[in-house]
Amino acid sequence: MEKILTLKHWITLVGMTISAFIFNTSEFMPIGLLIDISKDFNMTEAQAGMIITIYALVVMLLSLPLMMLVSKFSYKKLLLSCMVFFGIAHILSAISPTFIILLLSRIGVACAHSVFWSIATPIAVKLVPDEFRSLAMSMVVAGTSIAMVAGLPLGRIIGLHFGWRMTFLSLAIISFILFFYILFYFPKISGGRKLSFHRLPLLLKKPLLQGLYIVTLVVVTAYYSSYSYIEPFLFQIAKFNENMITIALIIFGASGIFGSIIFSLFYNKYEKYFFLTTICSIAIILFLLTPVSSQWILMILIFALWGIVVTAYNVSGQASIINAAPAGTAAVAMSIYSGLYNLGIGTGSWLGGLITTHLSISYLGYIGGVIALAGSLYCLYKIVPILAKNK
Repeated sequence: MEKILTLKHWITLVGMTISAFIFNTSEFMPIGLLIDISKDFNMTEAQAGMIITIYALVVMLLSLPLMMLVSKFSYKKLLLSCMVFFGIAHILSAISPTFIILLLSRIGVACAHSVFWSIATPIAVKLVPDEFRSLAMSMVVAGTSIAMVAGLPLGRIIGLHFGWRMTFLSLAIISFILFFYILFYFPKISGGRKLSFHRLPLLLKKPLLQGLYIVTLVVVTAYYSSYSYIEPFLFQIAKFNENMITIALIIFGASGIFGSIIFSLFYNKYEKYFFLTTICSIAIILFLLTPVSSQWILMILIFALWGIVVTAYNVSGQASIINAAPAGTAAVAMSIYSGLYNLGIGTGSWLGGLITTHLSISYLGYIGGVIALAGSLYCLYKIVPILAKNK
């Protein structure tokens, strides 16, 4: 008998989508509030930007250690704890009398972020029958896409009309509402096994996981070397005005929803080559950035395709990690992935800065494309054969 998703399944999946939305909105939100924050604390925007840099560093460094410490707890308890900690940290952000207090509160949010993104996808796949695992994962990623489209602008609007502190307070309120939503509507969700640090090398010795971790670092570095400087690229090379840049970025984020739909429809059927196809597509798009920059219609089309393939890459990478992880270690495996992903963000941003400063901003796509192409070849010769063998 064919299984279907019940109303209870949809209620829990929507809860996970909204949770992903607020966590990613919180991560992106300070970008649109830096001017007001810097004015409030009498500092430069670059100094205020420390809350963004340190946030990424904390997620990178603490994702694995935190998940190792809490791996024995059930997923539902961890999810509820994340919501409470997230909410309290945002209240502290909203009332912070000094920049140091604000910075400490953002470190608290980053800790909750580290645990949440280690367990979000494993939770989603446990909430539904096995046939709907791809749909569950795509809904979590859809929350991220919606955050990129609506979260940052919405936070900016609240900040402009009511002050940046109210933006943080709004996220705290939503997180506490989600706490009770999860408490009453989510089933009990068992966690993984308690994994000690001395057993970690056993997890890292799995060839497929090794390959996925390496290609994650390479591809994310390639992608963010261009994306981190996409606003000045569009302004200087594509000659977009401010409104066109905004439209391009909204299209990029919105098209990610289609990427998650494509994943849910085709990943299970073409698992062996789906991940590789997304990496190759990223490489091609990066190579095309400068050549098509003089044609605004083609540039908008490139942004739409870019948003689709990056989202498909992200969710298929997570799916591959979960499928490759030994029983009971999915959350820990995902925490390593999250840490490496954030390392790739930092490395890509640093590389993009070097290219922009010492070469030319027009070279961003070419150099990023070469790195992504290397990731494609690595995936073809190291990961695809393992997936074929596992089949």
